[in-house]
Amino acid sequence: MKEILEKLEKLRQQARLGGGKARIEAQHKRGKLTARERLDVLLDEDSFEEVDMFVEHRCADFGMDRKKIPGDGVVTGSGTINGRLVFVFSQDFTVFGGSLSETHAAKICKIMDMAMKCGAPVIGLNDSGGARIQEGVASLGGYADVFQRNILASGVIPQISVIMGPCAGGAVYSPAMTDFIFMVKDTSYMFVTGPNVVKTVTSEEVTAEELGGAVTHTTISSVADGAFENDLETLNQVRRLVDFLPLSNREKPPQRPGHDAAARAEASLDTLVPSNAAKPYDMHEVILKIVDEGDFFEIQPDHAKNIVTGFARIEGRTIGVVANQPMVLAGCLDINASKKAARFVRFCDAFQIPIITFVDVPGFLPGTDQEHGGIIKQGAKLLYAYGEATVPKITVITRKAYGGAYDVMASKHLRGDLNYAWPTAEIAVMGARGAVEIIFREDLGDKKKIDKRTQEYEAKFANPFIAARKGFIDDVIMPHSTRARIARGLKMLANKKLENPWRKHGNIPL
Repeated sequence: MKEILEKLEKLRQQARLGGGKARIEAQHKRGKLTARERLDVLLDEDSFEEVDMFVEHRCADFGMDRKKIPGDGVVTGSGTINGRLVFVFSQDFTVFGGSLSETHAAKICKIMDMAMKCGAPVIGLNDSGGARIQEGVASLGGYADVFQRNILASGVIPQISVIMGPCAGGAVYSPAMTDFIFMVKDTSYMFVTGPNVVKTVTSEEVTAEELGGAVTHTTISSVADGAFENDLETLNQVRRLVDFLPLSNREKPPQRPGHDAAARAEASLDTLVPSNAAKPYDMHEVILKIVDEGDFFEIQPDHAKNIVTGFARIEGRTIGVVANQPMVLAGCLDINASKKAARFVRFCDAFQIPIITFVDVPGFLPGTDQEHGGIIKQGAKLLYAYGEATVPKITVITRKAYGGAYDVMASKHLRGDLNYAWPTAEIAVMGARGAVEIIFREDLGDKKKIDKRTQEYEAKFANPFIAARKGFIDDVIMPHSTRARIARGLKMLANKKLENPWRKHGNIPL
């Protein structure tokens, strides 16, 4: 018996070493943790339960039958984050460059299947050179098996991808189908074809960082949701995100004890919106002063900054926040903002997270770039997402809500449950000056008349009371009472039941 136990321990030690000490040191020199070290940071201490530690590849071509390492380049299992179950896989770059083989893929698929059965999130730590060339189509089939599971898990369990090294070719499509992608600056990248192929085909010279680095994908492409300085910070931010999310679509969002009173008034909000309608203010300030303890986890903070999305809590329970940002493009909706917010709204709806919307939107951004880029369909994505959502929806109009953008931003007409407005709200088809110049074209040459008409229009329409009289606004509230009104509304809506008509699925304007 002793000999068997000693043999078992020896095999375990061999598996834990991955590609060996030299390759582990090389990983450290690049500023990267190993696959197992990453799991130590991500998961609660001593909570990791590994499976398939001894799995090896089955390839015999190109001398691969003489190169077998236990685990085959990926560490898989389950553990906890702040006591809550998660399933994980962590690719090991020290073993065949983390390349995906048939058995490597099978290990990932097994974990994803288990996550679906148990109703818990899957977190993938990606650090891979791509498909294992020696296995040919078998490795490509492995990717497709993973893709299929990503699709079936979508909207059922949260899926989080963390890009911690190279991610190229077919490897990028699994993360692309997950709910959130985090990247590490300077050490991770994602692209379908690398710089060398780009140069050969298009003669364009570009670095890996420029083509698919963390900054590129969090500012330009919007492929990634956040970029952080190193492995440690990235993994700790994943832990923070998981704290906001339910384990599956069968559960309500988590609730944690807090010390922030639901009825807390925030007097500074009463003077936050400038009297000059053309002057911006920071919507982050509104959010931070309303949510529990000023704790706001922003999603895609560096992309489409004219709209803010992220998670927070009210009375300890998770909410999703969507807010126009007057500091950028005056808060206009454009293509990027519409796509960013639509995806976030659909995630919240899939996982029973109430949506709080703060509105200050002068309309959709005009211009040929926007029209030719398909702003009509792109804007409709956000409209569709809000209209389809059945979770509790509370909307607060802080200032401008003009034109079609008023409708799109969780209006009462899109089944908004509670729609509030601050006294500073202006709800109209368009701004006063533009409206007057259309209605009173005959007076365009007379500045005094136009100014007078503008003042009359503002007095009549640039306030929330017309909409309130029609029932489109449930109440005009004092800004300082916003947190209390949202908290009360969420309590009232806690057992809300609303179902869409039966269908296989809708046809969102992709």
